[in-house]
Formats: sequence, structure tokens, C-alpha cells
Amino acid sequence: MADVRRIDLLDPAEVARLGGIEIVAQGVVEGFLAGIHRSPFRGFSVEFTEHRAYQPGDEPRYLDWRILARSDRLFVKQFEEETNLRAMILVDASRSMAWHGAPTRLTKRAYADRLAAALALILLRQRDATGLITFDEAVRQVIPARVKTGQWLRLVRGLLDTPDGRGTAAQTALLHLTGLLARRGLVVLVSDLLFDRALALTALRYLRHRGHNVIVVHLMDPAEAELSGPPEVRFRDPESPASVVVRPRELARAYAETVAREVAAWRAACRRHGIAYHHVLTDLPFGMALRLLA
Repeated sequence: MADVRRIDLLDPAEVARLGGIEIVAQGVVEGFLAGIHRSPFRGFSVEFTEHRAYQPGDEPRYLDWRILARSDRLFVKQFEEETNLRAMILVDASRSMAWHGAPTRLTKRAYADRLAAALALILLRQRDATGLITFDEAVRQVIPARVKTGQWLRLVRGLLDTPDGRGTAAQTALLHLTGLLARRGLVVLVSDLLFDRALALTALRYLRHRGHNVIVVHLMDPAEAELSGPPEVRFRDPESPASVVVRPRELARAYAETVAREVAAWRAACRRHGIAYHHVLTDLPFGMALRLLA
């Protein structure tokens, strides 16, 4: 039985009623960290060292000339404010993300915002520089990766200041991101992936080719995973005027098979290019979603 004190294991909609994004994310992170016995995201972090090997692009003024004289090897001085990891979190704010299948559920966007805020808080506590990009048909917010005081509140404000959008332009946001990450780092895309798979994968593959660790979080409302409802219902496309009247019982099996094929196609395409893929329903407790990413 789940410990009621660990809100990271409770129903996300119940947790969201406790307060705003800041309160929810902080509570989720406290519960999540209390339930693990190792540092999360260890695959991406390294321990602090005084020196590191020189990399093309490093400023010559940070070279340690004494080590060069002794060993004929180039090292740069790494100061405390430098960080283990440079991470960027991309949150899809398109119109389809504002949907939920039942009034008691969080919208996909509300779930994404809280998950992103919790993930950012964990990364920043590890002194990993963390930034944010929100997008719909255009890039809406760009907060460069930093680790300085107040960065988490800036990221939360970036989420709150991004309204629900209309269309989707994942490729635009991802291409924008490639110019922001000069150093190898972590890229986390949180989206319902209702856009052209080939175009998005082109940008994701480019990031992977440049040495970034890429994680795709495929959000889906439980009602999207399984077709149900009254004998006859009208479904509307949230990003266009299109609509269709269907009988859920007649289409339930074919619909489930279509969803399974789509999820499998995304998973296979990501795996083929070394991209981590996670299919997450919006009724999954935030702590369990974070554990998938760790």
C-alpha cells in the first residue's frame, strides 16, 4: 500500500488539487527522492573535479599551464559554478495538449507542466544547468540552461506564461534547440506527439548525432488509449475544424490496434536511433513517471 505521505505516488489529479505548480512539484520531488536510495539520473551526471580535459571551444584563459608543462596535456580549470550536465526540457503547449477525456483528469498540458517542473527541480538540486523551451506552432518561451539561484522559479514562470496554443511545430522547437546546446547534454521532449513523426525524428536524430542524450515522453490521456463512451459520439480534432461521429463499441478493437501500432512505431523509431522513449498515461503518478526517466 502506498504511503499517503508520498504524494508522488498518488493520483496526479488529486495531487494537483493541493496547490499550484510550485507546491505540487516540490511535494512530488520530496516524495520521489525519499523513496530512492541512489542519486537519480546517474547515467547523465559526473562527480565534480578540479580539472577536466580540454575540449575544442574552451576558452584558452582557463588552461592550466602548469599541467601542460609537466605532462604536455591540455586541461582546463573547472570552477564550482560549472555544472555536471546541461539539460533542456521541451514542453509541447499545442492545442491538443489542452485536452482531457474526463473532467476529473488533468489535461495533458497540466500533467506535462507539473512533470517538467519536478524534473527540473531534481536536475537543479544536482547542480545540473537546466533550461526550458515551450512551443506550439511557434517557439513561445526560451529559458537558457542555468544553475544559478532563482532558475527553477524562472522555469516555472516560463511554463505559467505559456498559454495553450493551436497548431504544433515540434521540428521548429527542436531545430531552435540545436543552436542553444553547444555542449553535449540532455534533451527531454514532453509531448503527445500529434505531429509528423518523420520531421520530428529528423531533428531528434540530429541532436543524438551531436552526442546529446535524448528522452521522449509520449503523453496520452487514458481516454485516448482506449475508445469508450455512449452508443454514438462526435469526436472533434482539437487542432482543426474536422469532426466525425462514431459508435465506440464498433470501433473499439480497431482503435486499440491503431493506438498500439502508433506507440510501437514511435518506440521502434526512437530505439533505432538511440533515443529513449517512454509512453506515459496522464493517470500515472508523477513519481512513477520520474522513475522511468531516472
